Amino acid sequence: MLALSSWTRELPAEQLSRVRAAIAVREFAAGACICRKGDPANAWLGVIDGLVKIHSLSPAGKSVTFAGIPAGGWFAEGSVLKGQTFKYDIEALRDSRIAFMPEATFQWLLDTSIPFNRFLLKQLNERLGQFIGMVEHDRLLDPDARVARSLAALFNTYLYPDADPHVQISQEELGYLAGASRQRVNRALQVLGKAGLIKVDYGLVTVLDLDGLRKFGG
Repeated sequence: MLALSSWTRELPAEQLSRVRAAIAVREFAAGACICRKGDPANAWLGVIDGLVKIHSLSPAGKSVTFAGIPAGGWFAEGSVLKGQTFKYDIEALRDSRIAFMPEATFQWLLDTSIPFNRFLLKQLNERLGQFIGMVEHDRLLDPDARVARSLAALFNTYLYPDADPHVQISQEELGYLAGASRQRVNRALQVLGKAGLIKVDYGLVTVLDLDGLRKFGG
């Protein structure tokens, strides 16, 4: 994962060695909580393999998903930068291996590495654009288009450089990301398949036209 991460490519060997030594790797089964709302944000997280979701649950039991993070993605930099607790829950949607970079190492990189700072600026900008798009899509687009955009969001090459056109994702998982029921996601996938944008197999979606997914629904 470090080899695929763009921020590591300009690090001197001694810095990269220190980063590698500091990172801890933990495994989580599907459905497991990786971090809970209110936990100290004392590590920057990366998905080595698997798929996780960032979400929040209201006292009434209503859930909202902010993002799905596939393999290759680093996240939670905002919480670590602010030195606060997590404002959301992080859950493994499938069996996942997660890298934990300690806050101290993260802050050390901020203090010593211009390439790392440049990467974070771009990452935060990309993430902001993603969240603005989610609000727009939720308010303006129908479920078919929301499913299309949710799939396309998993292919942001800056946020997720390890993206594969064959996405192992269930209809239930995609429903979490699109804010739609599993049954409604099933209908949307049929529509997108007939449009030639994707190919659907059991538990697997193959993206045939990424640009078409990004533009689907206007």
